[in-house]
Amino acid sequence: MKEKFGDFINNKVYEHRVLKRMSQKELADAVGVSKQTIFVMEKNNYSPSLVLAFRIADFFNVDVKEIFTYVKGSDKNEN
Repeated sequence: MKEKFGDFINNKVYEHRVLKRMSQKELADAVGVSKQTIFVMEKNNYSPSLVLAFRIADFFNVDVKEIFTYVKGSDKNEN
């Protein structure tokens, strides 16, 4: 979808994780995913499922919108 519309989900997972002085592995274990998932998410190369996004926000005890932001692109099919 990103290729067609240019929209994506930006996140602040890295910032929240570092403030809590956690490794990627520790966060991954806490929310039930692999370290690789956290790695690619922090690089904005992976958009999590809604369940995972809420699980991460809940872990950090913040609203999901504080960590994940929808960035709207433009439809390339528009004239």
